[in-house]
Amino acid sequence: MAVLNLKLTDRGSRATRRIDAMAIKRSVAGINGPEELEVALRAAQYLADDGLATAAYLALALGKPLLLEGAPGVGKTEAAKAIASIAGRNLIRLQCYEGIDASAALYEWNYPRQMLAIRQAGDDYINIYSDDFLVSRPMLESLQHHDSSVLLIDEVDRSDHEFEAFLLEYLSDFQISIPERGAVRAISPPIVVLTSNRVRELHEALRRRCVYHWIDYPDAEREAQIVLMRASAVAQSTADAVVAAVNRLRAEPLSKAPGVAETVEWAEAATVLNEQGADWPIAFKRAIGVVLKDQDDLAYIEPKVDAILTEALA
Repeated sequence: MAVLNLKLTDRGSRATRRIDAMAIKRSVAGINGPEELEVALRAAQYLADDGLATAAYLALALGKPLLLEGAPGVGKTEAAKAIASIAGRNLIRLQCYEGIDASAALYEWNYPRQMLAIRQAGDDYINIYSDDFLVSRPMLESLQHHDSSVLLIDEVDRSDHEFEAFLLEYLSDFQISIPERGAVRAISPPIVVLTSNRVRELHEALRRRCVYHWIDYPDAEREAQIVLMRASAVAQSTADAVVAAVNRLRAEPLSKAPGVAETVEWAEAATVLNEQGADWPIAFKRAIGVVLKDQDDLAYIEPKVDAILTEALA
């Protein structure tokens, strides 16, 4: 049984693969430029600035992976989800961690099923390296469904340097080498998004294979717009106050600065408490555990929280 939409290749066709991978697509999912992509992302509930929209469009047009770096909580993963949404594709997520290996990311063989097949075959020949015994993991799955999926390699900086070596072949030629089968590649480049919180520096060889963009915390106006977009029950004044307070918190030496998602959740939580009768300063203060999720941070900010909220609500 042949694997869907795959080609077995040899080293001699490497030049052709690179030419195919670099074919420029002027229109991607009906989107003809960064400006149109920015509008499409907004329709998918994601507010992107011109820099991100341009980087994402170029990655799609050039058939290259998109590498998004930034502090935790700035919207890197959400950007990948939004890209998958506007492209009408399924999101395949590979969550990286220390010690991740090929069997978790690429593929593995179903050894119990292989052994059972050998016993049942007896003296007859059986190919135990056919697709029937191959277990696809996210990277191989993205090659099998290159035209209907987006691969998110999330928090790649949490993986080991050895894992980056696995990624290089995939990111260069969109192929995976299986010793028992040869090189397996997609007919056309899949959409790939990598994210990094910069826990450690990524290897230069990996960076060269990607279109790069740094996502910073949004300015106050844009973050308030995000709150209003994501939390429809929140008033404009509440969104402005929450954003002002969060920006003050980010200026403090906290172990984990609040991300954009925490801003949205804090606005929603405070609104719920206010609707139940709590005054605004009290509503924000009682919901502080939504935005700060570390005991040391809570203890540090407790003497300052009243002043921060008073200033934010002024």
